[in-house]
Amino acid sequence: MKISEVVRTKGNGVVTITPDATVGDLLAMLSEHRIGAVVVSGDGTSVSGIVSERDVVRHLHSSGPGIIEGPVSQIMTSEVRTAGPDSDLEELETTMTEHRIRHVPIVVDGKLAAIVSIGDVVKNRINSLQAERDQLYGYIQQ
Repeated sequence: MKISEVVRTKGNGVVTITPDATVGDLLAMLSEHRIGAVVVSGDGTSVSGIVSERDVVRHLHSSGPGIIEGPVSQIMTSEVRTAGPDSDLEELETTMTEHRIRHVPIVVDGKLAAIVSIGDVVKNRINSLQAERDQLYGYIQQ
């Protein structure tokens, strides 16, 4: 299965934040959208970084509450693993597991097109297993 199938099911909306926005702004955005990570982008289409709840917690611990007033660029992950819509979903699952990441931006022709979370991947896996179970159950009932 391709990543594009997951994106088709979940939608391609992506929440972004600029690198100069404050961590406080980030927290408000995460809460408002009920999400765990935001793509950092200066123009809404490029990927400059990604920042998650985990990044905030780690930096709060190491640097203290002053980070809330600082820019997102100080706590974001700059080396972002991305994937394309035609990439294999199993490869994405492996990447997420091996690198312990929960969100992967989907990029088309160098532009941000969507984001896939581990929750999206798990939901897709459960739906696939349910469909397979239903087919087997239907086959047995015949």
